[in-house]
Amino acid sequence: MDRGYVDFARLHAMHQAGAFFVTRAKSNMKAHRRYSASTDRTTRIICDQTIALDGYYAKQHYPDRLRRIRFRDAETGRILVFLTNNFDLPALTIAALYKKNRWQVELFFKWIKQHLRIKQFYGTSENAVKTQIWIAVSVYVLVAIVKKRLRLDPSLYTLMQVLSVTIFEKMPIQTALSSETSQCDIAIENNQLNLFDF
Repeated sequence: MDRGYVDFARLHAMHQAGAFFVTRAKSNMKAHRRYSASTDRTTRIICDQTIALDGYYAKQHYPDRLRRIRFRDAETGRILVFLTNNFDLPALTIAALYKKNRWQVELFFKWIKQHLRIKQFYGTSENAVKTQIWIAVSVYVLVAIVKKRLRLDPSLYTLMQVLSVTIFEKMPIQTALSSETSQCDIAIENNQLNLFDF
């Protein structure tokens, strides 16, 4: 999970459900160390600690212990602080899980922006965000069904682009995708007066 979405109540619900998580800690997180495990600094693990949260709301939302791992990234030299409820996996594995899976999350958000055409959320409540995502997914699936049934060659991305531009025009989809449309536009452009043609 991204550190921008650290919600201790949600994390504790995941913990109680028997799932484990790995997330980045915010720099202003208040906690105290209960125990420090020995670490091998050559693996770039700076510390592996058991902690308890100190913030008023944070310790109410997550009353159990957490594991805090400080890791130095070899590529950037930055120190990353991870929080997890998994005390069984080695610290280096926790860091690797975050690094590998975080990139997948980034790719997923990039895919959402490009293919579902969600540039911003119109509401901030959970219901508003879920509604907008489900509507976008439904439209994407409908376009995929149309592409398959009509045996259209363009990619889904191209179809979504064309439909977003021609959404209020009444024309068959094959016409919107055909090259005749672009030839028609060229003909109109050639019909315009040329400033330098005396």
